[in-house]
Amino acid sequence: MFAGLARSLGLDAGRCTLCPSQTSFGMLFCEDCAQRLRPRAGGYCPRCGELSSDPDSEPTLCAMCRIEPPPWERIHFHGAYDDLLREMILRLKFAGGIQMTAPLRAILRESIRGTDELPELVVPVPLHCRRLRWRGFNQSLLLAHAVTSEHGGRLSPKALRRIRATRPQSELGPGERRKNLSGAFVANSETVRAKSVLLVDDVLTTGTTLRECARTLRRAGASRVEALVAAVADASDQPYKK
Repeated sequence: MFAGLARSLGLDAGRCTLCPSQTSFGMLFCEDCAQRLRPRAGGYCPRCGELSSDPDSEPTLCAMCRIEPPPWERIHFHGAYDDLLREMILRLKFAGGIQMTAPLRAILRESIRGTDELPELVVPVPLHCRRLRWRGFNQSLLLAHAVTSEHGGRLSPKALRRIRATRPQSELGPGERRKNLSGAFVANSETVRAKSVLLVDDVLTTGTTLRECARTLRRAGASRVEALVAAVADASDQPYKK
């Protein structure tokens, strides 16, 4: 059906970004990959992104967010951190897969399409200079360009800086994660004061990094913070999400 529709629209045959052996007909993905990358339409908390067991249920504020909401007002994301979406993010970050930038940007653009009003500033989660030298790029900054290229908003990569190198969060428990990131970020108050901010990262796993960044922005005077990520990890796989 996908191929037939594409041909009827006069789209030229091309190659899928993820599986080059498959024809994509002018799209980034072939029919199979597009199906596996369908956006999550329901079954999540619109405040923190926590996923429920029923992906078809209405988005509903979770119990924790009713008691102790995160320091951002809203989260935008494409889907769960699994299958092809997880593979794309890991290839970009750890396998030199810079070619994953274009499809992930497309996914982020779709995640915020239809949003009534986006924040004034687009701020990527920063890397420490040591990690930046090792990786060669900040994946969050690469993805943040997706927002400004189509939806406006001023990209502000220097609004938030990481001033302390930290251990990888994946190696730590819940208390250690918070302590690990305490004081790791600093925000430029002249840039963010009285401004609404869209905080961009690739994936939300435990939420500790995004929380610390959002708190830092709010302490510097940001009037509102929203979060945008490509994927959200399932809470059942992330016992320290809260």
